[in-house]
Amino acid sequence: MSSRTSSERSTAPRTIGRRSLLKATAATTAASAIGVATAGPSRAADDVMTDVVVVGAGYAGGTAARELSAKGLNVVVLEARNRIGGRIWTDTFAGRQIDLGGSWVSPDHTLVTKEFQRYGITTVPELANTSSVMPAANGFQTLTPAEAGARMDGLLTKFFAGSEQYFPRPHDPLYRKDLLKNVDPLSFRDRIAQLGLDDVDTKWLAGYTAAYVGGDNSRGALTALAQWWALGNWSIEGWHNQMGFKPTTGMTALLQKMLAGSTAKVRLSMPVTAITEQYNRVRVKAASGQVFNAAAVVVAVPVNVWKTITFNPGLPSVHAAAAQEGVGVPLGTKLWIQLGGQVDAVYGQGTETSPLPMLIPERPLPGGGRMMIGFAGPSLDVASKTAVQNAVRQYIPGATVVAYRYQEWHKDQWSRGGWGLRRPGQLLKQLPAIQQPHGRMVFAGADIATGWNGSFIEGALESGFRAADQAAALAQ
Repeated sequence: MSSRTSSERSTAPRTIGRRSLLKATAATTAASAIGVATAGPSRAADDVMTDVVVVGAGYAGGTAARELSAKGLNVVVLEARNRIGGRIWTDTFAGRQIDLGGSWVSPDHTLVTKEFQRYGITTVPELANTSSVMPAANGFQTLTPAEAGARMDGLLTKFFAGSEQYFPRPHDPLYRKDLLKNVDPLSFRDRIAQLGLDDVDTKWLAGYTAAYVGGDNSRGALTALAQWWALGNWSIEGWHNQMGFKPTTGMTALLQKMLAGSTAKVRLSMPVTAITEQYNRVRVKAASGQVFNAAAVVVAVPVNVWKTITFNPGLPSVHAAAAQEGVGVPLGTKLWIQLGGQVDAVYGQGTETSPLPMLIPERPLPGGGRMMIGFAGPSLDVASKTAVQNAVRQYIPGATVVAYRYQEWHKDQWSRGGWGLRRPGQLLKQLPAIQQPHGRMVFAGADIATGWNGSFIEGALESGFRAADQAAALAQ
């Protein structure tokens, strides 16, 4: 990015395709030349001509670009940031590789598994915790992982009860649309209230779901999580597998390989301000003033970012409503926290109002200390080291925060929110219309995926494959 929103605190200091090549452009991650076609009725003298423009170099955009170039089309990818990946961001901190965005994959992610096999990427299981600190009637209690797991698994089973009926085919979520009419309007908070749990169980379940939605359980749709549960075969094992494995290379590596193996030309630091369809072509204008002229465009930025682009003609009603309401979690802050001394692999889960609703242990660091992953609630001042340390000490008394790194995705101008998570009612309002082309504009992204919607690169891949087919039909 041109302006990073993540921070640290420390106590220590092919030829080019079917058209003629007229000029070359630099500053790409995948290549150094872009093909420009002969002039047409809608072309300015300095327009860059291509077959397809892909807006956004995250996993959806990267998948679409690779697939379109494999079909013989000339593809230009425009990325606002100075890096690829979008809400996936592999970086380093405290001498180790970290992911500031999405981190986990599951064996149930069939598209991701196939891509990992294609490029020789391996995964490692998530570290098992040695103890669990959970809410009590007053404060917190320390339990064995088996004790905490049995109770939490029972609560999740209750929370998702009935999903076998309303999501019998989770890859076809509208199959029982009739049953979803009474379920899709429910928020996490609504569903928890339906269960009639005692005070402690309510704290456990509400604290758990709060970590998924940035602290506000009225914001998340029951159907969003219930579909993930169904995609994991309606099982506790499938649910835990969602955060069960990490690629050894970091989350961005697969995307790098996908783009490097394509003929797509990636232009970084190139935010798009306007997309206009005219004369059976699409003109994509960048903030720099440069215009890219194509037969089709794939809009592969988060739904929350759509409102920053001027579309002409304007967006269809379903797209406009989604852009206005938002899909990405409004508060999405992930922290990597370096603790000093001897620290056990403690898993901490708070209440809905806790400053850190979830704290996850990572492997110990060479020379001592341990890295932890935290997800912030609204009450945590992430800029204050004291506040972060106090939040950690709710789970690990006496813990010393040596340094930490955080990413506030909701303050990132190219994300405007965290991971995707549907609001109540959005499933039925959006699918399948939000996945359809609008003239020569095609839309992609995990936010609008059919299956693993929102928080998973599996959904981004699914959406990217679909968008590539749609754009190819327009560009051929």
